[in-house]
Amino acid sequence: MSGEPGDDVAPTVTGAPATDAAAALLGALVARGVRHVVLSPGSRSQALALVAAELERRGHVQLHVRVDERVAGFTALGIARETRVPAAVVCTSGTAVANLLPAVLEAHHAGVPLLLLTADRPPELRGVGANQTTRQPGLFSSATRYAADLAVPEESDPDGTSDATVTLRVVAAEAVDAARGVGQWSAGPVHLNLPYREPLSGPLPAWLDAAIAASAQAAGGGSVDDAAMSGALYQGGGGIGSLDVADEAGEMPVALDRGPRTVVVAGADAGPAAEALAHEGRWPLIAEIVSGSRFGRHVVHGYRQLLRHPDLGGRIERVVVFGHPTLSREVTALLSDPAVEVIALRGPGEPLGLNGATRSVDAVAVAVDGDSPEVVDAERAWLGAWMRASRAAAVDLSPPAPDVDALSSAVPQERLGAISAELDAVRAPVDRNLLVDAVWRATWPHDRLVFGSSRLVRVADAVLPGKKVTVHANRGLAGIDGTVATATGVAIASQSAGAHGVTRVLLGDLALLHDAGGLLVAIGEAEPRIQIIVGNDGGGTIFDGLEVAATADAEAADRVLYTPHGVDLGRLASAYGWTHTRVTTRAALDQALTTPAAARQVIEVPLAR
Repeated sequence: MSGEPGDDVAPTVTGAPATDAAAALLGALVARGVRHVVLSPGSRSQALALVAAELERRGHVQLHVRVDERVAGFTALGIARETRVPAAVVCTSGTAVANLLPAVLEAHHAGVPLLLLTADRPPELRGVGANQTTRQPGLFSSATRYAADLAVPEESDPDGTSDATVTLRVVAAEAVDAARGVGQWSAGPVHLNLPYREPLSGPLPAWLDAAIAASAQAAGGGSVDDAAMSGALYQGGGGIGSLDVADEAGEMPVALDRGPRTVVVAGADAGPAAEALAHEGRWPLIAEIVSGSRFGRHVVHGYRQLLRHPDLGGRIERVVVFGHPTLSREVTALLSDPAVEVIALRGPGEPLGLNGATRSVDAVAVAVDGDSPEVVDAERAWLGAWMRASRAAAVDLSPPAPDVDALSSAVPQERLGAISAELDAVRAPVDRNLLVDAVWRATWPHDRLVFGSSRLVRVADAVLPGKKVTVHANRGLAGIDGTVATATGVAIASQSAGAHGVTRVLLGDLALLHDAGGLLVAIGEAEPRIQIIVGNDGGGTIFDGLEVAATADAEAADRVLYTPHGVDLGRLASAYGWTHTRVTTRAALDQALTTPAAARQVIEVPLAR
């Protein structure tokens, strides 16, 4: 280092415009509240990488190094999912940038703030066959909230006041605001393309810390104001495209009149707002397991079969939708019915409009006009019918209580029978219902639960009761890619301030194998407390429950859909430094979940196809 702010030394030229520009940009992002940088090594991005390393050394950011850009993108997405603050992803040029696309699309559709800092060759090398060079600007144009192909830094900045540095600070502020969803747009990805010329690295400028402090003060301390958040990550707020933008900023909530037979549907990332509305409105709450709304007195158990019931689902007149419903065909059918009034809270990505007449709104509220006795009685009857049916449809997966009398009986046969029954219960093999139940019971409000887009999330949605826990899932596009990396990001963010709790990710074997690279954690980085619970049925059994299973040739379906793999998950986990436990009984599963053997643990549960 050439000096620190406050030292009585004359400013010196660094000789590396790329380094000064990287310091200006990253310093400004830190001043605006960015606290996590995820990077994949590369030559063209070395200035950004070395500045990030120095910022970590000085305590400004947490740095996470991942060799695979796709893993890096999903790790940043997981961090941002948990914190609602954009994490920055740094990569080199060429195919490295393209590997970010899956995470970018998920962030777009799920409304997750994300900053993409992609290093590039200078413009004169584009389109002339230069090595590791493609046309990076606009690569994510369909999904970004803000994008800029910045100028090549040509001169060093000896004191942090050059026009180029000032411009980068303005760009950083605009990028963070856009990623957070400030204004009409929803939260989502931002792409800054950063071309650099050699020399690609040099000494860091002496003004870095002072610039961060000054920018943070000008920005109001550099922290993210939760009250200013768009809320798009959990409960909507603006979208992409002119059809899903509010007519006026600060649009008044739409008043929901009493009377129509109403249900509240909570899809992925709906959050507590859905439960609050259902409670206030005295309406049934259909909450997906990934909604973050599956709690409270109005939660409907077994909602799929009840939606098919003519006296319940068949009589619905109005639906209020939060989040992004994706887990059941019954909900899709309901939202596609043109005879049903559908009011959807605006969210990220495309606006909901399955029935061609859905009304997108920024906010809703229950009308405050006095209710007639007839309306009150009708709504009570409506809610009561759903709640009675819900209780009847609830699935009790609790193990049977021990027969205390028989266990203490003086009659040997009675006592031996009771002991045998207890041993049978302990040794009972784990099926999918017991697996999701065990994970759900082991997870508490201080923990985090991440669902992969596997068969198991649908099982969980069908059988699990209400519980107020923090749940994450990549349901924006419902892909299986990046699940391990996303969960790792969630764990890093939720535990970064010394908070207690464990992050559990429940997924299938193919989802794990698809993101096996996400198991790699750089040496020297803090290891998050995370359990990956893998339901291993040897392939993609989700297809066994689809129409294709009845129409396709069995051998062909196995070859191209089920895709058996035969991977030894224990050796895979060990190769990446994870503890592996294979359990086959409920008792062993409960023990593994509640007494973690290490910070990073893979719990494998064999399942029948």
